Amino acid sequence: MNPVSREWATPLTLGSFALMASTGVLMFFHLDSGVQKVAHEWLGWGLVAAVALHATANGKALLRHLQAPGRPRVILALCAVALAGSFFVSLPGGEAASPPVLALRAVAQAPLSAVAPLAGKPVAQLRSELAAAGVVVASDDASIESAAKGDRERLGLAMRVAFAAPAAAR
Repeated sequence: MNPVSREWATPLTLGSFALMASTGVLMFFHLDSGVQKVAHEWLGWGLVAAVALHATANGKALLRHLQAPGRPRVILALCAVALAGSFFVSLPGGEAASPPVLALRAVAQAPLSAVAPLAGKPVAQLRSELAAAGVVVASDDASIESAAKGDRERLGLAMRVAFAAPAAAR
């Protein structure tokens, strides 16, 4: 007797696949909310577990299918080659940064005089708040990135300081 029941392993696999497919399609067309990416990633683990349970419940049939000559072996080999190739092939243009990363990069590289209105603060106030946090911006035309001097932690600190809500608004 197989300890894993087909009665729930198969519906669990189909349900996990349906959720993964729907969130994947939404993400592909950029119709997703912030939660869908996280849900898609975690549902992926659920799908892996469901497929493992499904394969366990149908182990004998799966082995018979894989031992048959012809298509099953060819398909399995093609999938293995595609997976192996995905580790070595990169698409033209490299990996593009996400829109939020591009926006943060633009703000970090902009002159402080352009960042201050975005932060809702006068330039002098922003410079003094940054200086108090240990990030000294040389002039109003210098960027936060230049003041961070390549240190990501300092850059993150500077961005938190620049865009922190005023104490009265907290």
